[in-house]
Amino acid sequence: MLIEILSEDKSGAVVVERLAERITEGEGLNAQVCVHPHRGCGSLPKDMEAKPAKFANSLLDLLPAELRAYNKIYAGKELILIIAMDSDDKDPQTLRQEIYAVASQYAPDIRSVVGISTEEVEAWILGDKKAIYEAYPDSNKVILDSYEQDSVCGTWEILCRAISENAEDLIEIGYPAIGHYKALWAENISKYMLPQQNVSPSFNTFKMALITALKNPVPIYRRREF
Repeated sequence: MLIEILSEDKSGAVVVERLAERITEGEGLNAQVCVHPHRGCGSLPKDMEAKPAKFANSLLDLLPAELRAYNKIYAGKELILIIAMDSDDKDPQTLRQEIYAVASQYAPDIRSVVGISTEEVEAWILGDKKAIYEAYPDSNKVILDSYEQDSVCGTWEILCRAISENAEDLIEIGYPAIGHYKALWAENISKYMLPQQNVSPSFNTFKMALITALKNPVPIYRRREF
């Protein structure tokens, strides 16, 4: 079985990749997992039938074209395509349904799973405090305990303040420089993350969708079952 992951950035990619591998192993299955990070989320093109713009490199800008390509190459085969992204300031459920609709339209013959982390992928990281303490034993317990799971509150800033001694300087610098640190934190913490101990509701929605797909990786033609 092949699992392909389309993610919006490197920090999200490593988290989703490792969790997908562990979910698959937990179901007693072997799969080759390949991850393809993009440069940001972007937005769905107005004309989704058109060829992507020459320099398009974000996840949603390329998504319709990538879905068509996957459907052409992998139709009817044991492939699960994971589309993973942050909700940012959008409603996660609405965004999830929108992405599923696009996947159903442009890749009807392959199994797609959409993973939407509430606000940012750090919500999934913060859903596994044990893993955070494993990677960063001196993490600030007061800050971690004050976080309301899957709330829209500046999630990466919460994680930054909990694990970094120079958090306020990093927060002031912000993007794009912070991307390096977010990827580093994701790399270090995801080594210890376990699907069964994660309390993030948005992660567990993704987990159940992936388990459903793993049980039946070849979809019925033009039918999505979750």
